[in-house]
Amino acid sequence: MSQTFNIEEELKKLPGKPGVYIMHDETDEIIYVGKAISLKNRVRQYFQESRNKSPKIVRMVEHIDHFEYIITDSELEALVLECNLIKEHRPKYNTMLKDDKSYPYIKVTVGEDFPRILFARQMKRDKAKYFGPYTSAGAVKDTIELLRKIYKIRTCNKVLPKDIGIGRPCLNYHIKQCQAPCQGYVSREEYHESVKKALEFLNGSYHGVITMLTEKMKDAAERMEFEEAAEYRDLLNSVKQIAQKQKITNSDMENKDIIACAIEGDDAVIQVFFVRDGKLMGREHFHMNVALAENRTQIVTGFIKEYYGGTPFIPAKIVVQDEPEEGEILENWLTKRRGQKVHLEVPKRGQKEKLVELAEKNAQMVLAQDLERIRREKERTFGAMAEIGKLLELPELKRVEAFDISNISGMESVGSMVVFENGKPKRNDYRRFKIKYVKGPDDYASMEEVLTRRFMHGKSEKETGERTSFSIYPDLIMMDGGRGQVNVALRVLENLQIHIPVCGMVKDDNHRTRGLYYNNVEIPIDTHGEGFKLITRVQDEAHRFAIEYHRSLRGQAQVRSVLDDIEGVGPARRKALMKYFMDIEAIKNASVDELMKADRITESVAQNIFNYFH
Repeated sequence: MSQTFNIEEELKKLPGKPGVYIMHDETDEIIYVGKAISLKNRVRQYFQESRNKSPKIVRMVEHIDHFEYIITDSELEALVLECNLIKEHRPKYNTMLKDDKSYPYIKVTVGEDFPRILFARQMKRDKAKYFGPYTSAGAVKDTIELLRKIYKIRTCNKVLPKDIGIGRPCLNYHIKQCQAPCQGYVSREEYHESVKKALEFLNGSYHGVITMLTEKMKDAAERMEFEEAAEYRDLLNSVKQIAQKQKITNSDMENKDIIACAIEGDDAVIQVFFVRDGKLMGREHFHMNVALAENRTQIVTGFIKEYYGGTPFIPAKIVVQDEPEEGEILENWLTKRRGQKVHLEVPKRGQKEKLVELAEKNAQMVLAQDLERIRREKERTFGAMAEIGKLLELPELKRVEAFDISNISGMESVGSMVVFENGKPKRNDYRRFKIKYVKGPDDYASMEEVLTRRFMHGKSEKETGERTSFSIYPDLIMMDGGRGQVNVALRVLENLQIHIPVCGMVKDDNHRTRGLYYNNVEIPIDTHGEGFKLITRVQDEAHRFAIEYHRSLRGQAQVRSVLDDIEGVGPARRKALMKYFMDIEAIKNASVDELMKADRITESVAQNIFNYFH
């Protein structure tokens, strides 16, 4: 518990106003964000002993060290703030989409005088129109290419009309896939008509383009322009292929999303059917981190907040299985985001109910298919980390850092730091080090420098309050080696007065991991277990990252040979030595007479080389 934060006293200060509360653990990490009509009533519920709380909430409360809150003028404002904070901090106990990767969008730059159709990974606050998000980047690119061909939309980055007439028209004009607005060959009004039709296509209206392409194909055939007719035929087939996917139609011509959920333990899948103009345009499924949610209503409510807080298109109607929590406030928030009224509907009968049932069946199917994969992934990541933690008696093992040194063929040494959290590589936290203070291939001294720089940087950040990957200490340091490397790490940590467990990954004569060196004891590992496989991945990743950095520096001619530090050895003699001896170790162990056998090496230079290494 924080010495400066008394939870009982702070609970008494809570106002009875709407707002957002933010729970922190002892490392100051945000672990939960929630909203309340009355902060006083809601937050106090977490800490009341008499209240019946689920095991998930009990686990979360056990990790709360302190909390803060932000007062808002209304519950709607609190909802908006809650969504923004969850998206920003991704707290572990909030119900969220598991997959936070960026989905592709189709972007139409309608704010430009001559708009373009582009592929985008993020939706920005600009004057463009966005369509998506989509799950298939390939399908997005194919659609963009099709629209450019049909409507002859420009692909260049020229600023029009400012750059009209500058240069010559590009290849797309000559192959009849652009109207060359850069040359003034098409008016702004005519070009905008093409863009308007492209927008209609993206909104699901295919009838017009099918009619247009059919007429042009027939016209070209009548003129006996068979190549041109074949081009229109191919475009027509591409459009029909997209249009044929719309097999469910509805006479009401509504735009709506159908949302259903399937749950199995701590795993959930949300299935969304996208209906536009009464046609089923497509579907997507999303895996959810259930966190504190107890039922599918809470899960779907969490999904609606996160998904529609980021998607550019919100339909007029969202159809769900159950009445969502805070239904009225959600409708108000969605309406505000859309700019027009949005209804949340729970169907009781008819086609909408059948669509919800169909969406639920699809969600259950996806979940059933993925549960085994999810189980294997958990064993491979969380399970493997728990296995290592049990072996080393570190029950809270979550974050591991591993280090490696690379000095291929006597080249200047470089170091790598890789990070694994919950059994998965956290590549944003990887760091690389170019050895500054150690001369020659001395792995122990190089490792001591890397570790000292890493943890001195971390101590400095902790003192100043700066937060980067350096300020987060691992639960375990894994060294690529045995007693020697472990002792180097322990010495560095002792000098800096930092207490972190250190183990070595010991290898056998065949360079395969055989055990962990920990607390002066070598602990054998089950080579068939997930823990062993994770250790191997950590070793390989640290080695790969170091080698990759070394090669990139060598490619830039930024890393020199240790031979360059020897008087009388220049590029030509260095090349001659490496050609004769093949590697730096052979040069290091050679006598003066043996060194003189290499081309260009005189007795005085050979003596300098021998003295340098001895």
